[in-house]
Amino acid sequence: MPRVVKHLDVVDHVSPGLLSGSVGTPPDPLMLEQVEETFCNGVAMTGAPTAHRMPKTVLGGAANHTALTKATHLVKTPQAPYTHGMRDMNASSGLPFLKMHGLGNDFVVLDFRDGERPLPSALVTALADRHRGVGFDQLAIIARSDDADVAADLTFYNADGSPSAACGNATRCIADHLMQDQGTRSIALRTERGVLACYTTRDGRVRVNMGQPALAWADIPLSRAVDTACLPIEGSPIATGMGNPHCAFFVEDVAAIDLAEFGPRIEHDPLFPERTNVQIVQVTGPNQLRMRVWERGTGITLASGSSSCAVAVAAVRRGLTERRVSIDLDGGRIEVNWSEDGVWMMGPTAHVFNGVLTPAFMAGIVDDH
Repeated sequence: MPRVVKHLDVVDHVSPGLLSGSVGTPPDPLMLEQVEETFCNGVAMTGAPTAHRMPKTVLGGAANHTALTKATHLVKTPQAPYTHGMRDMNASSGLPFLKMHGLGNDFVVLDFRDGERPLPSALVTALADRHRGVGFDQLAIIARSDDADVAADLTFYNADGSPSAACGNATRCIADHLMQDQGTRSIALRTERGVLACYTTRDGRVRVNMGQPALAWADIPLSRAVDTACLPIEGSPIATGMGNPHCAFFVEDVAAIDLAEFGPRIEHDPLFPERTNVQIVQVTGPNQLRMRVWERGTGITLASGSSSCAVAVAAVRRGLTERRVSIDLDGGRIEVNWSEDGVWMMGPTAHVFNGVLTPAFMAGIVDDH
């Protein structure tokens, strides 16, 4: 296999689904009618051959755990030091990584379950460089969990090196990868949001419970007490917290907004002490939304899972939709349901390739900083 970049030994493993053209294909609308009713009420689907044991504290509720226990034979799967695709690489020669995306929202994933490693911000930004590194919207770290009922702990970073407490699409991608590796259709992952319940649906998509939204100004957080359903910003946007802050504007035509100019201006508004993700949203039909995203610390992205959840919540608060909506982003469609036990989102994932960062690339980061 030829090397495609001077300091990157990449494409050790290419996802078979990518080669077949089946990965990331938007679901047939007719298929949506066949998706488990469990997506509406947050109950675990039936028929899975095995399941990772879920803690009762998992986001998704005790009822979720009870249904899962009754429906499946529970097994404990030992955690491997590297996930299946990464085990076959010569990790001693560099730093292995995986490249994934959910609806074009792309990630580099590092598996540190075999032990913690230093992660200087210079490495994060070097990896994020789409010309001299690998390129990503977010970086995700998989770490070993101290909880036997949790498959892994996840940490996220934006392309500018800043941390992010939540990344919905990366969570779905990693959940799908670990579920395939462990031969199960359900898994629990811990983020700063808490323990998140993740499942594979019968049509191959992945859904995750992102937890309940933060609606109080101090929890989002905002810099002062205001009505979060009608912010004192031109356009009267809605603020929502999903582990990270979001600011959603409902407009008549998303195409009429210059997001490259509008996004960074709102991201740095003084009302948001931790900056904010920005969404412009158009109602296109009953329970149907069109959304474009500016992510803090990254810029315009093709999709965003936490943004999709925040927009679904905002639409309900404004009386524009019911709690279950379909959202069309630049990268494709995602389904969101604000249920009693949290905000569930569901969509396709893609594991594109595995690679190894060479020692020369790593040394170059140290030398340049």
